[in-house]
Amino acid sequence: MPVHNADIARIFEEIADLLELRDENPFRVRAYRNAAQVVGMQGVDLKARLAAGRELPKLPGIGADLAGKIREIAATGSCALLEKLRAKFPPGITGLLGLPGLGPKRVRVLYRRLKIASIKDLRHAAREGRIRKLAGFGEISERKILQAAEERVGPRRFELAVAARSAEPYRAYLESGGDKAVIAGSYRRKRDTVGDLDFLVVSKAPRKAIERFVTYPEVREVLARGTKRASVVLAAGIQADLRVVPAEAYGAALHYFTGSKAHNIAIRRLGQARGLKINEYGVWRGRRRIAGDTEESVYAAVGLPWVPPEQREGEIDTSLKSRAG
Repeated sequence: MPVHNADIARIFEEIADLLELRDENPFRVRAYRNAAQVVGMQGVDLKARLAAGRELPKLPGIGADLAGKIREIAATGSCALLEKLRAKFPPGITGLLGLPGLGPKRVRVLYRRLKIASIKDLRHAAREGRIRKLAGFGEISERKILQAAEERVGPRRFELAVAARSAEPYRAYLESGGDKAVIAGSYRRKRDTVGDLDFLVVSKAPRKAIERFVTYPEVREVLARGTKRASVVLAAGIQADLRVVPAEAYGAALHYFTGSKAHNIAIRRLGQARGLKINEYGVWRGRRRIAGDTEESVYAAVGLPWVPPEQREGEIDTSLKSRAG
């Protein structure tokens, strides 16, 4: 599997997490977090640069030691320090760090005092009322921790910034094939966390677009592959879904797959009040498509201005509804 900047950044983030769990020097922890951010934002493919026999570019905050680890990760896909740190903890403990209200300091306390090393351990301890007895936690904190742990039983979610490390290079790769590509879903709505990545590609050659999507170097597993849609799992563990649409349906599809569900339902109801049917293929009056090539045309069909994706989490704002009426 090729090593990309996002992979190097993920390793540095994990090293920082594990160092913090060990209560290591905060300056050292900060150095790895900074390195993860710097590498993750690089436009230059560091692995490709090294493979071509060139030196690493000058990176802010990256000294000789961190540069050496970048070379090591680029060559092997991991580094000795990460493996050494992983060996000191149960494998599931870093999963606790993604839960609301649980930073490295609290996870360290839970591990040392209650031997909590996984989300399963955390649920059991919270249900038994053992967490509230620890200094600095309490009953309310325990209840919130249990709620977060129960919710995590479902599909894994990724922080928006983490998802972006996989999403943006993938989108650029798809567009480099000559098609227009955009990321919809909760990622486009800029939610704090993202469950999966929803890609839309406008193409006159759907099979070619599908082929490019499933052969991306970061694809770990192909879950499904059809004539106009596909689903894969990326090396980072996040699922990505593709829908290939024609240009005339692009706006309707983008609106539909951006969501949220509640927002889409509200828009469809406004359409129904005007005798319209709205779906991912367009805005229809009977059998005639009257809009859908742009998102703006979808909103205009129900008498609304375009609504920014970040504001599409629920019912339509009452001031906008009055304009639609």
